Amino acid sequence: MIEKRKAIRIKEEYKIMTTEISKDKFPPHEKIIYGLTKDISSGGLRIQSNTFFPINTLLRTELFLKNPFRLIGAIGKVRWCKSCYDDELFEMGIEFVDISPDNTTVLKGHIEKLAE
Repeated sequence: MIEKRKAIRIKEEYKIMTTEISKDKFPPHEKIIYGLTKDISSGGLRIQSNTFFPINTLLRTELFLKNPFRLIGAIGKVRWCKSCYDDELFEMGIEFVDISPDNTTVLKGHIEKLAE
């Protein structure tokens, strides 16, 4: 199988907080979902969560890195989602569509250090 990914991907579990970005101008409330990353790259994440999000859903993500201790925020788009354990747990691929250059640099450095 030919690898299509543009960036190095590492398997690592971090706490992640996601919030669906509403299409409404004034959403009644934001639903914060907690999960774990299964692998990360500078271009996106694979996460596990107990909440299903359809493909193309925009999510605000906050990833808590351990080394260096840093909160990385980005906007991502759900590219795929599959059910695990009788629809009680879901795995999703999230592609970053809006991430600051500073956060990208920190994430790339973190991944390169762990990939060595």
